[in-house]
Amino acid sequence: MDKVMSFLEKHFMPIADKIGNQRHLLAIRNGLISIMPLTIVGSIFVIFLNIPIEGYDKMIAGFRPILDIPFRFTVGMMGLYAAYAVAHYLGESYHVDPLSSGLLAVLGYLISVVTPIKVTTDVKNVISAGNYMAIGDISSTSLFGAIVAAVVSVEIYRYFIQHEITIKLPDSVPPAVLKSFAAMIPAFVIMVLFWGLRYGLKFDMNNAITMLVSPLKHLLVGNSLIGGLLTVFLIQLFWSFGIHGENVLGPIIRPMWDAAILENMDVFSKIGDAHHLPNIFTEQFLQWFVQIGGSGTTIALAILFLTSKSKFAKQMGKLTIVPGAFNISEPLVFGTPIVMNPILVIPFILAPIVLTIVSYIATITGLVPMMMAKLPFTLFGPLGALMSTNWSIPAAILNIVNILIAIAIYYPFFKIFEKEQLELELQDQTDQN
Repeated sequence: MDKVMSFLEKHFMPIADKIGNQRHLLAIRNGLISIMPLTIVGSIFVIFLNIPIEGYDKMIAGFRPILDIPFRFTVGMMGLYAAYAVAHYLGESYHVDPLSSGLLAVLGYLISVVTPIKVTTDVKNVISAGNYMAIGDISSTSLFGAIVAAVVSVEIYRYFIQHEITIKLPDSVPPAVLKSFAAMIPAFVIMVLFWGLRYGLKFDMNNAITMLVSPLKHLLVGNSLIGGLLTVFLIQLFWSFGIHGENVLGPIIRPMWDAAILENMDVFSKIGDAHHLPNIFTEQFLQWFVQIGGSGTTIALAILFLTSKSKFAKQMGKLTIVPGAFNISEPLVFGTPIVMNPILVIPFILAPIVLTIVSYIATITGLVPMMMAKLPFTLFGPLGALMSTNWSIPAAILNIVNILIAIAIYYPFFKIFEKEQLELELQDQTDQN
């Protein structure tokens, strides 16, 4: 075990660290994380549009179109927000104006994914003649197109800025005006590029990118148990070396996670049935069924520590049980530590893998629904599972059952750890006497 961990630490971790800190991947991760509040707010409105109380649907029937608006202007426009946010962070990393970076990315994105709709005749009480844009074009379905448009636009913008191919004005001109004029030539180039691709070459960039990433998306965040297990294993493996697993994989998998839950939310808003959604392995599936108490299902170990005869373990249990209840595992992972611990790292990896299999079976057999909302990860586990699955009581029960399973997996390793701690404490006491 020690030889394997030493080998991985020497040869695998440096590569993972480079991937996790790559400029473009980091901008994608930070950009998607920054728009999380919009997703969460939109999710809350979806949840409260579907409260399982008799007569509730009739009560809100007259207001449903109005109550649906927050969802449409948050989750329903996620591609637009993502294009700006990713470009903002990428521009910032290049030390060029983040505001101009974001605006130019939105320009390229809109040209590449939006199909203008021209209505030539008024339709009474429905629509007036004019030019329109379908909100569906800028939803989660074009998220990958938004990311690529952001990266390409910023690369063009920073090239012109760094090579000083800009319209120059006297230094006495206000900075805001200087930045605006500096972005004018890059704006023209970006507009012509995306316009030429879409309408000159008839190339649908978003469809092409979606087709390219579709196999990987279906493997990691679709309905493939192998893909789900691979994701969980890698996250736990990185954490075992003290590296934030979600942060390392985030730049690669987060766009897929976000696309998957947004797709689920969009389908649910149309059919209202959480049992028949496109994707099982969303990030929320891991949050509420697998990573309970944080990575490694460490709430189980915190509970066991509370029962320990070891003073150290019992104190760790008291210190970590509250953060663990709100899915924060770092105090336990680094305080025990679990990191590089040959005893506790085994259940730390094994428990999430077992829970992934159990939860997958529960989902495909229809015992629990799929995830249809994105809520704050700090929610109390059973409540998060309940609300994220359209108020499914079996989902909340599964969350609790999985904690019990994790306790059973951790127990023998906990007893070994406890025995070691008791021996150390006894030795310390003997030395003091």
